[in-house]
Amino acid sequence: MSQPSQPSQSSQPVSPRPFRFGVNLMTAAPADEWRAKCRRAEELGYDVILVPDHLGMPAPFPALVAAAEATERPRLGTFVLNAGFWNPALLAREVATTDALTGGRLELGLGTGYVKAEHDTAGLPWLSPRERVDHLRRTIEESYRLLGSEDLPHSRLRSSGETPMPQPVRQPRVPLLVGGNGDRVLRLTAEHADIAAFTGARSVRGSSTGQLKVMLADELEERVALYRELETDRKEPAQRNLLIQFVLDTDDREAAVQPFMERVPYLTVDQVLELPIGLVGTVAEMTAQVLAQRERYGFTYLTVLEPSMEAFAPVMAGLRGK
Repeated sequence: MSQPSQPSQSSQPVSPRPFRFGVNLMTAAPADEWRAKCRRAEELGYDVILVPDHLGMPAPFPALVAAAEATERPRLGTFVLNAGFWNPALLAREVATTDALTGGRLELGLGTGYVKAEHDTAGLPWLSPRERVDHLRRTIEESYRLLGSEDLPHSRLRSSGETPMPQPVRQPRVPLLVGGNGDRVLRLTAEHADIAAFTGARSVRGSSTGQLKVMLADELEERVALYRELETDRKEPAQRNLLIQFVLDTDDREAAVQPFMERVPYLTVDQVLELPIGLVGTVAEMTAQVLAQRERYGFTYLTVLEPSMEAFAPVMAGLRGK
């Protein structure tokens, strides 16, 4: 697979990349309500409207087509597809069709998947961690091979006996985001992705329910440092993304995080307040935290979850142009 292209960044920028902001819409809704929610995200200034890939949540590709019909400016992305739900040929067809129907606004996000129960419900095999990363690699490399008109033109498809694939509008390719923190996923990200997405949490070893454990600031810094080493041979660095799990606009930071303490009994209040995946405080304090995390980790693309869409908007506005 060829070297990843970058959406709009020069190699080795002197100053930080401009911020980009995405919102992950997780709650299914009737057509009018869904479109209104997407228009609201655009009004608030979000650059990317995203949809996850979990059973019980909206099906990603039709939801993104509906989002495109309701909006004009934002990119539309999957955050992230569970590679275990897909084979490369079917994924390539979905990507090409969705990119065409959204006017070239699609950004493809992929990860290994981490919830065994979803695979059981779907009647799909639950692979070992190594096998899931291997499948993610095959999915990326083969789907982009099928989507790449230069790498495999239709004439070669016909001569080789393969069925021709529709081609995406976006050229030279649909941008790729890869999400994950493990060593092998980070290596894969460095090889192929336009956007390196960090979750700020890691799977609990041996858990079959998708249980995650949050990463402290130093732990996340170690993961980012490894990624920096892995991408040193690239022509252009990938943009770095962080998923923000909660945004709390408050004048009393310690009181605001008390409801979360039961979920993380292994952390102190001070440790929760220092988590990179949470923004807690006044708008000014949260804005300062985002700027500090850009300096420390290089995160210039932030994604918030749907419940935080409104609370994050003033922070987002204050970060424009910084």
